Amino acid sequence: MAKYTGPSCKLCRREMAPLMLKGQRCLTDKCAMKKRKFPPGPPRKRRGKLSEYGVQLREKQKLKRSYGLLEKQFRLVFEEANRMKGVTGDNMLSLLERRLDNVVYRMGFASSRMQARQFIQHGHIIVNGQRVDIPSFRVKEGNEVETAEKFKANAMLEDSIKLSKALSSVPEWISVDFDSKKGKIARLPNRQDVTGAFNEQLVVELYSK
Repeated sequence: MAKYTGPSCKLCRREMAPLMLKGQRCLTDKCAMKKRKFPPGPPRKRRGKLSEYGVQLREKQKLKRSYGLLEKQFRLVFEEANRMKGVTGDNMLSLLERRLDNVVYRMGFASSRMQARQFIQHGHIIVNGQRVDIPSFRVKEGNEVETAEKFKANAMLEDSIKLSKALSSVPEWISVDFDSKKGKIARLPNRQDVTGAFNEQLVVELYSK
């Protein structure tokens, strides 16, 4: 599966927002957003006001990069959300939240979505008793997600769980048992469960042109 392999911190600086792409590092003084509070690239003498299209584009890029998707993958999610009943923006966020890499991250088993994707691709994540190595796998209500038995003592997993406990970051739509390293999808996520400062309506307007 195609994925972004460039420097993660530049993405946060480009969007001028912390996207939590490097997990715990983003909470320390090593975070690039704290060191360099300006976009990457050569300095500009004048920064004009963004056009309506520019504002919509930046919001789309922020949302897409937060979940670690490339343009084609993100566009497919939007098109599926647009075909569903209900509000397109809410549907889109719900579909993004239900991706397995995001669920592993939300459960606290990984410090970032990028790390969660790595765990999944290496076969460390099990869904309903079956090993799943596809990060875009979409969970359903009632699905059980756990780490493989040989991976339960992994140091990175333990560090991620400690961080999650300290931040109390597990959302209400997921129930987690940190001792057994497993969790369950209690219900499907809705708009109120998405904690990121996203304006999904701008993304809908951009793609609807």
